[in-house]
Amino acid sequence: MSTTTAPTGVPKKPSRAAAAGDLLDSRVGAAKIGKGLLRKIFPDHWSFLLGEIALYSFIVLIISGVFLTMHFVPSMAHVYYPEDALPETMQGVYMSEAMASTTYMSFHVRGGLLMRQIHHWAALLFMAAIVVHMLRVFFTGAFRKPRELNYLIGFTLLIVGLLAGLTGYSLPDDVLSGNGLRILEGVARSIPVLGAYLSMMIFGGEFPGVDIIPRMFTFHVLLIPALILALVSVHLFLVFWHKHTQYPGPGRTNKNVVGYPLFPVYMAKAGGFFFIVFGFLSLMGATMGINAVWNYGPYDPSLVNAGAQPDWYMLFLEGALRLMPGVWEISVFGYLIPLNILIPGAIIPGLLFTFFALYPFIERSVTKDDSEHHVLDRPRNVPVRTGLGVAFITAFMVLNFAGANDLIATHFDLSLNTITHVLRVAFFVAPVLAFIITKRICLALQRNDRNLVLHGHETGQIVRFASGEYIEVHRPLDEHERWILVGHEPGRPLEIDPPEDSAGVRRPGYHKDRLRQRISRFFYEDRVEPVTPAELAAANRHHDHHAAVDAEEIATEQGIEAAERAGHERDEESVGSGITSSGPPGSSTHG
Repeated sequence: MSTTTAPTGVPKKPSRAAAAGDLLDSRVGAAKIGKGLLRKIFPDHWSFLLGEIALYSFIVLIISGVFLTMHFVPSMAHVYYPEDALPETMQGVYMSEAMASTTYMSFHVRGGLLMRQIHHWAALLFMAAIVVHMLRVFFTGAFRKPRELNYLIGFTLLIVGLLAGLTGYSLPDDVLSGNGLRILEGVARSIPVLGAYLSMMIFGGEFPGVDIIPRMFTFHVLLIPALILALVSVHLFLVFWHKHTQYPGPGRTNKNVVGYPLFPVYMAKAGGFFFIVFGFLSLMGATMGINAVWNYGPYDPSLVNAGAQPDWYMLFLEGALRLMPGVWEISVFGYLIPLNILIPGAIIPGLLFTFFALYPFIERSVTKDDSEHHVLDRPRNVPVRTGLGVAFITAFMVLNFAGANDLIATHFDLSLNTITHVLRVAFFVAPVLAFIITKRICLALQRNDRNLVLHGHETGQIVRFASGEYIEVHRPLDEHERWILVGHEPGRPLEIDPPEDSAGVRRPGYHKDRLRQRISRFFYEDRVEPVTPAELAAANRHHDHHAAVDAEEIATEQGIEAAERAGHERDEESVGSGITSSGPPGSSTHG
């Protein structure tokens, strides 16, 4: 440990911070570790902020949740709301302690309503950021090797976030959250054989029981946040370990990272961005009311009104239940299986989420691509993946509209049955149309990119050659544009070995390879080949030739114009001096 010398020659004692830093460095090598982490390079792109929004929203959830936990009573024991407490509509009403404490906190605890609304808005933003972040990862291919595990961690965070929202949304024990729990109980009971036992285990007896609110409170404030913290820690560690993906551009390859160091650039940006997110959520909590449970009243199984929708991230489940016909039930070995609840409540969400979770492995098995990828795809260059993603979003949006079919009917004066019938058809037709249209658009954009690389940007300038030919002048692409348009690897259908070897023996595994080949044809049979180096060189020679011809034509035109201007100036000088040329060369006439 070094010391400094004061101007008087007396050694200056090191500061406490320097002493602590020296202690950590000498014991655990903190300087070496910190230097490696703080100087790590990260690429820069606005879409990378989506994951940061999710992280900062979760921090706000933790901060506001600690405050709410101090005033919330997780009990289903019934009490009378105080006669002298606000709001007046709740005075003397019989309700659970959970509902009473939530209402009392909103009106009589300083900052209680603000914290409740900040917490709720942060939960909505948290889920929105996770969903959009996962879609960005899906469409750009950020799930490819070596990030398959991190993709599954992100998907698990999405599922755990849904559980966090469900458990937190149900805690106030009002009419709206009670109806949501009733749907959960119905979905649990629809599961064959295990349904009744599962429902009894969740609710501690017949619905609603007396244990569901304390149990959800434990999950919501203890188990789920701990699981999210663990998953986020592993997720961030893998981002550090694998290095961050980057969008295509000049100098960006799978073996490097072009960007800025974590310290001081991204630490300053991250700190500022956190306060922006926190301020935005605080502004929403202060000005935009949400989940006014005193307007709904305590839970009553007999009350279900129009406009009873859950938060947006659970609306798809409500929509699936509303679209399913209510008469589909079958009996197997004496067990009644309500398909009208099982299919929309468990099977359809299970299929959608299973597709989303397993897609990286499906694509990898189809392409047999075992190389590492650190440069992202442009969605247009993988049209089938992009089309499948848009089809998934379309199905999700149809279910969301179905979850609000009563509001659509009342606000637009439409028939509720007609809306339901249209959305039933749209759930099967709209995703297919969305896939086809998206794939065609992606292929058209690829053809346009190919045309740009070979011919350049149109300028609108028309040039006529001496031969009489007219052409439009094109401006060549700069290096950055050209790199983005030609720097991707094309996907092609798999080539497999013949079904029999040279001796005529049937090759084992042929049928499996044949199936994989058919799937690969679905992915890559319709494609636009990128520009090859030979085509690019020929296009450059073509541009150089036209540039030389253009320069020659311009020089010729400039020479003619200069000669005409010179002759015009001589004529004006002759008129000014009184001399005109009227006879043969060499003769002149004096005026």
